[in-house]
Amino acid sequence: MNLLEKASKINLKKYHYNLSEDRIAKFPLEKRDHSQLLIYEKGNIKHQHFYDINSFLPENSSLIFNNTKVIPARIHFQKQSGAKIEIFLLSPIKPTPEVAQAMLVKKKCVWHCMIGNRKRWKTTDTLERFFESDYGKIKVTASYADYEQNQIQFEWDNDAVPFVEIVEMMGSTPLPPYMNRSATDEDKPRYQTVYSKNEGAVAAPTAGLHFTEDLLNDIQEKHSIHELTLHVGAGTFQPIKTENVLEHDMHCEQIQIEKSTIEFLAKADNPIIAVGTTSIRSLESAYWFGVQLINNETDSFHIKKLYPYELGYENLPNKKDSFQAILKFLNENNLDTLHGDTEIFIFPGYKFQVVDGLITNFHQPESTLMLLIASFIGDDWQKVYEQALKNDYRFLSYGDSSLLLP
Repeated sequence: MNLLEKASKINLKKYHYNLSEDRIAKFPLEKRDHSQLLIYEKGNIKHQHFYDINSFLPENSSLIFNNTKVIPARIHFQKQSGAKIEIFLLSPIKPTPEVAQAMLVKKKCVWHCMIGNRKRWKTTDTLERFFESDYGKIKVTASYADYEQNQIQFEWDNDAVPFVEIVEMMGSTPLPPYMNRSATDEDKPRYQTVYSKNEGAVAAPTAGLHFTEDLLNDIQEKHSIHELTLHVGAGTFQPIKTENVLEHDMHCEQIQIEKSTIEFLAKADNPIIAVGTTSIRSLESAYWFGVQLINNETDSFHIKKLYPYELGYENLPNKKDSFQAILKFLNENNLDTLHGDTEIFIFPGYKFQVVDGLITNFHQPESTLMLLIASFIGDDWQKVYEQALKNDYRFLSYGDSSLLLP
């Protein structure tokens, strides 16, 4: 039985645990690094606080951070009738699907969105809002570019203002649905890592929420820090509803990795610690793109959800060779940044090619991220989560953290 045949028989109920509402962290702690930290190392578990993490990282580790920046993706309009419409930005379509470029577009753009109270917004209706800003009064309109596909066209009457500033003026923090509350002023800085840079995520890379500037400085005295960007999409919260997990519609997310990070990965011998599941998905996806380049399969960085399993794990290049192939690709094309996207679906049976350790929060039962954790530490995920529940850890985005060292 090959890997995909085995995966098709995965019993999702095996990756269930009882997560009661009172265990979900609805608000952040007063101090970011005072969260609890569960350390799992080769089957052993200990409990610390996140501000202690520096002492428990493997010697001379390299931490890879996702520096995406959450945009206030929930945008509200009110019709003259009084009906309130919520537009949740998902991904840009026109004039560019590239998130970084789309945030800088002026005058007009089209995004794929989720629509709240959609039945009250007719296809012919145009929504309007007005703002006082440093640029003067701005009028913003929203209309359907494609009703069936939930594609929304935004227009604004000041060609000096990029879309990112329109969103900052209009939007609110896109808290996950399981928090079941409206965003507050406190959420704007707290649902954001202190090292966030590149706007485009609609959900935070929550493993990074525990770091402070002081803690990062302390870590750099003993370890190295590198960055990449994966713009986290709302699909990260999409539950698995299919009996065969392989049929789950895996979300696609955009990745950017600077050439300097690729150069480091092409020669690294020290332990690689991914800060968050988004970083681990980015690093593993980049490895598979290097494999594709070596095999002359493509020159487009797009990793389909089942590519590693379809290719198999026989005669694979090592990590250094894969990243050297990417470095050669960047040099030949005079590129300073690797741009691509990934649908990679990591579940038990996957063999990690790049990452040695993972810093991550505690995830929803029976989710794609729960399967990723199970693939990383095997059945010991049950022991980890039992210990977290027993010791009153807080769960999900604003919850506590873990350091997993298989």
